[in-house]
Amino acid sequence: MKKIAWILTLLASAAFAQTSPVDPAATPETRNLLRNLRKAAAKATLFGHQDDLAYGVDWRDVPGRSDVRDVTGEYPAVFGWDLGRIEADSPNEIDGIPFEKQRQYVKDVYARGGINTFSWHLNNPLFPEKTSWDKADSTIRHLFADPAALQRYDSWLDKIAVYFRTLTGPKGEPIPLIFRPFHEHTGSWFWWGRGHCTPEEYIRLWRHTVDYLRKEKGLHNLLIAYSTDRFTSKEDYLERYPGDDYVDIVGFDIYHRPKTPDTFVADTRRMVETLRTIGQEKKKIWAITETGLEKLPVANWWTEVLTPVIQDAGLAYVLVWRNGNPTHFYAPYPGQTSAEDFRRFAQRPDVWFGKKAAAARLYNR
Repeated sequence: MKKIAWILTLLASAAFAQTSPVDPAATPETRNLLRNLRKAAAKATLFGHQDDLAYGVDWRDVPGRSDVRDVTGEYPAVFGWDLGRIEADSPNEIDGIPFEKQRQYVKDVYARGGINTFSWHLNNPLFPEKTSWDKADSTIRHLFADPAALQRYDSWLDKIAVYFRTLTGPKGEPIPLIFRPFHEHTGSWFWWGRGHCTPEEYIRLWRHTVDYLRKEKGLHNLLIAYSTDRFTSKEDYLERYPGDDYVDIVGFDIYHRPKTPDTFVADTRRMVETLRTIGQEKKKIWAITETGLEKLPVANWWTEVLTPVIQDAGLAYVLVWRNGNPTHFYAPYPGQTSAEDFRRFAQRPDVWFGKKAAAARLYNR
């Protein structure tokens, strides 16, 4: 029976692996990345970290440095970045990284064979002085009813397009990027969240954004990630889903906040299994797009909490949040309570850091 189940799994995986990016004009490198991520997900989960090269606990802008590398001897496989403040023409993104330096970090990641993913904590296009976290009901409805506001929003997308075009490889090829807009929308802490817009409004903004970048600006190096916060069911997850033609990757964000490890594992694994079902039905790869335990006080968090969540789950990647300062970090640094456990986690054959990702040649056929 086990052999039959194994054969059926291989056949299902083969069928699943035939799908392509939702952008029919996707660049060859972007197509290769999606295909190779699918292949990798059958064997391992890639590990990611937000802003990994830019700063860490008690350091900033040290060439080649990484808290993850300091502990494990290698870089992550996936690197998260943010576009916040690009809409305001700021020289620095939302966490203080100069866009000039971020550009080089993205190129360095690509040169090493790693993956770059972007979120966007954008200000409110109706009230540009207000941040993502300033709650404002009906922003999206008013946006599409106000030509001047919509023109302002489109000008923000123009700025993203200009910046993304500068992210090129050694042959001038556009670097493939995972773009994850309007995330955590099942919560209500952002102006695009569930409590501030209808499902129809959210979907309209999503489709407008993707269509504008793809069709108006000609960006064909983007894999689009749909990323909720916690959810209760398949129906809950898909309530604001913009459609299969607008999503390449399905994911969710989940943080280990004051819950026991067992409860966190059980709740998160339930969501992972629901996500697996959705991914298989829609022929999308799936990922945990943000997670972590702030300050990592649990010494064995990596092997006894995160591992049961991701093991044999078919996840393409899991990304922990940034190491902002000594009281706000999600990956260990040398001497930190969970550092030794993190080293053990990094040695698992079903978890890939930078070296295995590079060996997989994710951008090649």
